[in-house]
Amino acid sequence: MSQDEKFEFESVQDCRTIQKYLQALQDGFDQGRLVLSADGAEIVLHPAGYVKFEVTVKKKGQENKLAIKVGWKDRGDQAAESGTISISS
Repeated sequence: MSQDEKFEFESVQDCRTIQKYLQALQDGFDQGRLVLSADGAEIVLHPAGYVKFEVTVKKKGQENKLAIKVGWKDRGDQAAESGTISISS
């Protein structure tokens, strides 16, 4: 039986730093290995196969929130779900 692990991180950063984090995530998905560490905690993930992808956007007055969520099962084959999203600048 596997042990549950949890890693959380929250901070306020400038857009350039966020770009670097997103690029590191992109590189990690490309290589099939993500290593996240902060404040002495570390977790290593191995994304592979089909990955669930969720995007949620909320806009309320001047406040904006963009949440990106990805999930997958270790050693699990999932069927591809149909659907596409367009993200542009």
